Amino acid sequence: MNMLKNIICDRIIKEGPITFETFMDMALYYPELGYYSKPEAAIGKGGDFYTSPHLHPIFGAILCRQLIEMWELMDRPAVFHAVEMGAGSGYLCRDIMDYLINTVNKADNQDAAKNFKKCLHYVIFEPYDHFKQMQRHTLLEHNLNVAWITSLDELGRIEGCVLSNELIDAFPVHVIEMGKEPKEMYVTIHKQELVEDKAGVSSDEIQKYIDRFEIPMLDGYRTEINVRIKSWLQKISSVLSHGFILTIDYGYTAREFYSADRSKGSLLCYHRHEVNENPFHNIGSQDITSHVNFSSLKIWGEEAGLRTCGYSSQGIYLTASGIDEIIVELYKGSPDYMREISRIKGLILPQGMGESHRVLIQYKGEGTPTLRGFSIRNETGNL
Repeated sequence: MNMLKNIICDRIIKEGPITFETFMDMALYYPELGYYSKPEAAIGKGGDFYTSPHLHPIFGAILCRQLIEMWELMDRPAVFHAVEMGAGSGYLCRDIMDYLINTVNKADNQDAAKNFKKCLHYVIFEPYDHFKQMQRHTLLEHNLNVAWITSLDELGRIEGCVLSNELIDAFPVHVIEMGKEPKEMYVTIHKQELVEDKAGVSSDEIQKYIDRFEIPMLDGYRTEINVRIKSWLQKISSVLSHGFILTIDYGYTAREFYSADRSKGSLLCYHRHEVNENPFHNIGSQDITSHVNFSSLKIWGEEAGLRTCGYSSQGIYLTASGIDEIIVELYKGSPDYMREISRIKGLILPQGMGESHRVLIQYKGEGTPTLRGFSIRNETGNL
């Protein structure tokens, strides 16, 4: 018996069909039973998927360098908050802190890393106790240097960087199908099973999104709409007085996302490292994701007072950020050099995460800073 499925069915019986967004929200985040909210939730080899920090710690080393560059561009504020949203198992934070400490110990004639360490306040936004416990275990050596919050309101007003890696793809999305007029996918019950049903769009916000991003009016064209990104950016902007938002995820520009050729959408489910397209299987036990429309981040970010510094593929960003320098720094002369290179390739090559994952950095403050990570290619103009 699937308890969460029964709860969803009971809601539909009482209230009628629910939007797919509501279903996805319950499947992922329903208290104690949703995929992320249940205590046994796991990420990595023991879970259903893995992210860049699981591939290699050099990913965190690059982001550590990025944070230092941001701090310097902000004229070295006395307190620099690095706020990680959705830290999972805590690997990214660990790798950032490990690299910073190792750099401080080595940099006898460089003061940037040493001074940055004194100013850094690393904060993890984590609403779930089981993930917090997992992160604390991963960060045993760094617990004194890391704080946890369950609400952004706990921060007050900050200077620094709000960063996330594969967070937005798990925001619940509306699913629509185009034709003479757009229809939205709802979830209802047929013969005691959850099934889709089509009806009119659930809000004016959905129609405005369709018009704004010029979704093709083609019969049977199916895609996803993520409107929660807008309120997420607004909330971050309200607490960030000066600084950056660094977002890494898989996705496209609006032009790519809503091209006529991509007619079946991007919704995918992950269960035990296998991919399927049926969100009604393994309810509460599989991840449900949708690719990110990075153009919406740029547009809604600008409305919230954020300017886009750069946008590129993860592979190009890591290369421009000096991944070759860090490889030499960490592994020169190491007997494991080739094994490390083999793992690192998954972060930068197109066949791995190098092309599928994108990096977007936005800024709140005067001017638009130039960042090293976009020195090879900056695709902001395509957003």
